[in-house]
Amino acid sequence: MARIKFSTLTEQMFYTLLCLKEECCGMDILDKIPEMTDNRVNIGSGTLYTLLEQFCECDMIRETKTEGRRRSYILTKTGREILEKEYMRICAQAEEYRRFFSGDK
Repeated sequence: MARIKFSTLTEQMFYTLLCLKEECCGMDILDKIPEMTDNRVNIGSGTLYTLLEQFCECDMIRETKTEGRRRSYILTKTGREILEKEYMRICAQAEEYRRFFSGDK
């Protein structure tokens, strides 16, 4: 069975959407993700711009302005809902981990 698009998010997807809580451009995102994750997560420019295009097509983000080749984006209501759903999924995983290992010393 095929996976439903964006039913779960990769770390790169999650942090890209998280960055777009506030309007920013691709170059800003490329800088913010390593900064916010203490360099644990990085994203290549090709991957980022592919994601931005896909997110726009799915109404998860919208383009806010264009200045030459520089485009800025912001999270939409749909994007916020998907980001929230992923956050809840991650929290559930963490809770299941804690429950499973709670008796281990």
